[in-house]
Amino acid sequence: MTVVVRDYDEALAFYVDVLGFRLLGDTPLGGGKRWVVVAPAGAREGAVLLAKAGTAEQEARVGDQTGGRVGWFLTTDAFDRDYERMRAAGVEFEETPRREAYGTVAVFRDLYGNRWDLIQPDRPARSEA
Repeated sequence: MTVVVRDYDEALAFYVDVLGFRLLGDTPLGGGKRWVVVAPAGAREGAVLLAKAGTAEQEARVGDQTGGRVGWFLTTDAFDRDYERMRAAGVEFEETPRREAYGTVAVFRDLYGNRWDLIQPDRPARSEA
């Protein structure tokens, strides 16, 4: 997936240093453009392309790529650990954690205002055969 950002280095500082994502690649493409890819620590699938806005139209979308809805989901296997680590690092949560039928969740904003869910899904009950 792609997240449109204002600046590569400030985006890297947030996603890597604050959220704890891994830097998978940072390749110069010329003309000030870069191919910057990060992924959540421990992720086996999925990554985020941090794409610098290159037009006024793209710049207008930075921080509101999904019309105010939660656009991305960061799954964890240890909600309390990650919630407290992220709060201590300055991540802005919109709410206290809540229990839903599918697991524990809290909405946070990235450095540009995009909304994410931090979520620890409940594991489906195993059927006894």
